[in-house]
Amino acid sequence: MATSTTVAAVREIRRAQRADGPAAVLGIGTATPPFCVLQDDFPDYYFRVTNKEHLTHLKDTFRRLCRITGLERRFFHHTEQMLNAHPSFLHGNGDLDARLDMVAKAAPELAASAAATAIARWGRPATDITHLVVSTSSEARAPGTDLGLASRLGLRAGVHRTVLQLGGCSAGCAALRLAKDLAENNRGARVLVACVELTLTGFRGPRQGDTFDTLVPQAVFSDGAGAVVVGADADAEGDGGERPLFEMMAASQTLVPGSTHLLNVRLGASGVAGDVSARLQSFAAQDLERCLLDALAPLGLGIGVGGDGEVRWNDLFWAVHPGSRGILDHIDAALRLEPGKLAASRTVLREYGNMMSATVIFVLDELRRRIDEEGEEAATEWGVMVGFGPGFTVETMVLHATSTPTRSDISTDREGTVAPVSEPVLPFQD
Repeated sequence: MATSTTVAAVREIRRAQRADGPAAVLGIGTATPPFCVLQDDFPDYYFRVTNKEHLTHLKDTFRRLCRITGLERRFFHHTEQMLNAHPSFLHGNGDLDARLDMVAKAAPELAASAAATAIARWGRPATDITHLVVSTSSEARAPGTDLGLASRLGLRAGVHRTVLQLGGCSAGCAALRLAKDLAENNRGARVLVACVELTLTGFRGPRQGDTFDTLVPQAVFSDGAGAVVVGADADAEGDGGERPLFEMMAASQTLVPGSTHLLNVRLGASGVAGDVSARLQSFAAQDLERCLLDALAPLGLGIGVGGDGEVRWNDLFWAVHPGSRGILDHIDAALRLEPGKLAASRTVLREYGNMMSATVIFVLDELRRRIDEEGEEAATEWGVMVGFGPGFTVETMVLHATSTPTRSDISTDREGTVAPVSEPVLPFQD
């Protein structure tokens, strides 16, 4: 039977293991492959490289679909030359091993580019990373991108690795939610989140029986990687001088009842596939307000609540996963948002497309850039991050924007690929 002294000791040990303050975003990095296709040109490109130009009626449908997505360009690891060398990729019913082999090599490289930038912006050596969380819907191997990424970055052998697979578009928010828990429950922890997506495992040519819905994945998804360093109790005076960007105040996940048929992701013999319903755009918005209220209520901060008790959603900043322009339009209408409130999400969607789990990190980086450029006065103090994924699942996180200046010495080029960093890539080490 435990004595009161033992109970007190256990509680003190547990208290000492936890951080004092909330987890915060300490550094952000993004990366894309170099190959880019303009969305206006994509229908012609897609039907030409897949040798399906004779399906003219389907091409017209696909052209209309591409036009309404809100995208201007997308980036891909797979090129026309790669597809020509592997014609079975066009049918989506063979060579899954070959696809996974390519992803196994390319995913860690792309993730490392994003992570190197996030670590450089954070300002401390990669060996100070204690936890690694990798999210991807592009591979199904263990060890996989997590080990390859750790090796390329020179993380220590004792780093705690966790992999999230097939989480789809909400997985970026889920990975950050996990990082928040790890940072707050392990004093001194520094968590690297890396989300990397390559559509090669889901690419296929158009089929005679395709419809508007079944072609959606080919019209909106693209390749990219995003990385975030997360930690609590930032050390502003230590080596590198940590600077929190967004404090992560509360996180929640909600499964919308009766919605499992609207969005799903699965790995089969033909690669990664899924169902995306045309109803998803309106469905994503109609339950969002309730999810947001549930996330904000426990904080007791009265965030955005007016004298009449109505929530002023325009008092917040927004980091919404931009699945498509239609989803953002429906959210604007449902929450009565002012023009420009979803500007960061719309910019990322337009410039990069839907990169599934990595996309929300691009949105956070765009918000950070806007705050840096427009100054502290332009930044709203409180905000929310939102992601939608299989289930149908809504992920939310309440964020608090800090007023500390950020590092702006690490930049990306115009195509979204990461500029070289001075740190060498080291072997996986102790």
